[in-house]
Amino acid sequence: MLWTGAATVIAVAAAAVGGAGSMLLDIPDDPAPAALAAWVLVPLAMAAGAHPRLARFGPRAFIEGVTVAGLAVLVAAVYLAVVLGLGRRPGAGEREILTLSLLAAFGCAVLALPARAWLAGVADRAVRGAEAPPDRLLATFGTRMTRAVPMDELLLQLTELLRATLGPAGAEIWTGGEGTLGRMVSLPERPADRLALGAREWSVVARARTGGNAWIRVWLPGLLAGDELVRVAPITHLGDLRGMLVVRRPATAGPFTPAEDRVLVELARQVGLALHNLSLDSALQASLEQLRERNAELLASRARIVTAADAARRRLERDLHDGAQQHLVGLSVKVGLAAQFAETNPAAVSPLLAGLQTDVRSAAAALRELAHGIYPPLLRDHGLAPALRAAAARGPLDCFVDADADRYPPDLEAAVYFCCLEALQNAGKYAGDDAEVTVSVTAEDGEIRFEVADDGAGFDPTTTAGHGFENMRDRVGSFGGTLQVESSPGAGTRVRGTLPLPAGAR
Repeated sequence: MLWTGAATVIAVAAAAVGGAGSMLLDIPDDPAPAALAAWVLVPLAMAAGAHPRLARFGPRAFIEGVTVAGLAVLVAAVYLAVVLGLGRRPGAGEREILTLSLLAAFGCAVLALPARAWLAGVADRAVRGAEAPPDRLLATFGTRMTRAVPMDELLLQLTELLRATLGPAGAEIWTGGEGTLGRMVSLPERPADRLALGAREWSVVARARTGGNAWIRVWLPGLLAGDELVRVAPITHLGDLRGMLVVRRPATAGPFTPAEDRVLVELARQVGLALHNLSLDSALQASLEQLRERNAELLASRARIVTAADAARRRLERDLHDGAQQHLVGLSVKVGLAAQFAETNPAAVSPLLAGLQTDVRSAAAALRELAHGIYPPLLRDHGLAPALRAAAARGPLDCFVDADADRYPPDLEAAVYFCCLEALQNAGKYAGDDAEVTVSVTAEDGEIRFEVADDGAGFDPTTTAGHGFENMRDRVGSFGGTLQVESSPGAGTRVRGTLPLPAGAR
């Protein structure tokens, strides 16, 4: 449609100019064929508008067509008014000069817009020197943001562009958060500096679009130095202040224009987005690093669990061999003797059977003790509090147990019990004969917490890390819990653990 409109305007203008030429110069003798020929431009323009690549130039073609056609008609009208205003048509000798002057005028009409744009550019460069127009700064920085340029290098390049275009006396980029901004990049180089802002100042700066000297004097007085002109554009993202762009120019220079303010605001928006993306990338990298560490810990924990399970099986085999199995072998021998005495010496059978009864009780006690080490029946039947009190009573130290009678999932109870048992055994070995131990188990805020504390000899956790603590951490970590060991020489030891409770567990 715009291409067609441009062709129509040009065709009308051509008909008007042809009519004026015929009246002034008798060129052409009959303007009608030339006017009709100009309308051939209309179908050509319609074809151009239908072409995908040419259609986007429609607005430009319409503007240029209307401008050139209008100037041509204006020139023809002026010549008609002036020449015919003299009261006569030009003679044969005058027509050649008039024709050349008309051609020169039409040439000026066609070249007026390009010449004006070129001259404006020359004048702009003369005023700004080698500076680029502010709008070009946006395009340049936007292009650089699309490349894989490190943030430090990108901000340095932006500072150079700002100084070359908007702030010949200096350009700075400040970044920060949580009430403090620091000068990150500056040209010319300025010493490192920080600005501490109160809650009100922080809020005002975050909501500002740009700020000049008067505004800076109220809210950011630390930025002013001398009588130079300063402009500040806060760097924000979703209302969160992340820094600011600062440009400076001499007091003798012209004031900052609305176009320059618009460029600063748009640049600050782009930098805010870049800083936000950088923070997201940093958070992602930190999360990935944590995942790698957790994965390494998990692999090490699995290896320790397998090793501990193998050791437990070997210990169980040894205990069965040295304990219950020996009792059963002895019982087997005595039963065989009783069978022999029943035939040869019946009087000796009765004492032998009494000894067998004692041996059976000993074997049962050995099996009960072994089963207690695997999973205490008291824990299974009555819960943590009775099982811990029984374990404390068997230990060599005075021990006080503070635990409620609530029941928890069996796997959680087993983890807490064996962690406390390991801590009690460590206290019995290393705390000293006069030490006292306190065991506490509580459940609150969706967690079960336990603590085993003694007032004994203590140790240095940085130099002493036994397998017992690793086993406890593995037990607690398998449920997503944490374990802390606090101790120092002469100040006792405190072992704290926390495990999450499943929903509805209590």
